[in-house]
Amino acid sequence: MNPFLDYLLNAISLGMTFLLGCTGEILTEKVGHLNLGIPGIMSVGGACGCIALKLMYGSNIPPALILIISILASFVGGLLMGAIYSFLTVSLKANQNVTGLAMTTFGVGVTKFIMSEFSVKNAHQFLYALEYFRFPFAKNETALKYWGVMLYLAVIIALVTSFVLSRTRVGLHLRAVGENPAAADAVGINVTLYKYGSTCIGSGIAALGGLYYIMNYMGSAEAYKRIESLGWLAVALVIFSLWKPHLSIIASTLFGMLYIAGTRLPTLLGIKIDTSAIYLFQMLPYVVTIIVLIISSIRNKKENQPPASLGLPYFREER
Repeated sequence: MNPFLDYLLNAISLGMTFLLGCTGEILTEKVGHLNLGIPGIMSVGGACGCIALKLMYGSNIPPALILIISILASFVGGLLMGAIYSFLTVSLKANQNVTGLAMTTFGVGVTKFIMSEFSVKNAHQFLYALEYFRFPFAKNETALKYWGVMLYLAVIIALVTSFVLSRTRVGLHLRAVGENPAAADAVGINVTLYKYGSTCIGSGIAALGGLYYIMNYMGSAEAYKRIESLGWLAVALVIFSLWKPHLSIIASTLFGMLYIAGTRLPTLLGIKIDTSAIYLFQMLPYVVTIIVLIISSIRNKKENQPPASLGLPYFREER
């Protein structure tokens, strides 16, 4: 396979990890909640999916059903994390930044405890499902082998989310809550329901990114250790894609290309770089995000700005 094509296919597949986390965070931020717990939620999602796979190890359950159950387990794990976050920030009006960081610390810690218990000694008890996740290219020797079921699922979720947000009444209400919860409440929209629903579903979607990275992309017992850092890139991708899920599909590919540029570009260009320089290349997505943030702030177009109530608690009695 052409080296550049292999690089592109690899970047797209890695980018889907960012895409799932980003789509979930966009859905959360659209109702006015800044969830910095995404890295922890993605970690928990990966752990829950692997636990489900381990429990089904050696059973006679059809491969397709094993795949579905593990994806659902990952989604439910993220949904529960989202429910905890929602209870603290929506019901108890806790500070969103502090709560999100606490959720990340909690989620990463729980994941390391769970995965370290069986990832080294019994990794085969969940990695047996690699060929199911990487269907239909599991036997391929190129980067195409990463183009499994969840890659297409990530794109579909992003497109459906974009459609719901921009073309449906539910999306209109959801955006209204994010822009001005008091006005939305005044016209009869259940602000609390939308905040809980959007945050929990968004967290469930983000959690799939952790399972995708472990089972679709890396296929490694040690993959869970890197999910946290990728989760922060998913949060940065929200800003880069201007809170638009359909744009995040392209943006996630660019992030994937930038993230692995340090290991791929030297080979493509026929040059040698110091090993330490690879880590500098992995900073590129953050640098590009800062540039986009500066440009969008200067242009000051409302459609490119975050929801007006982002990060602010809503007190109904102050309406």
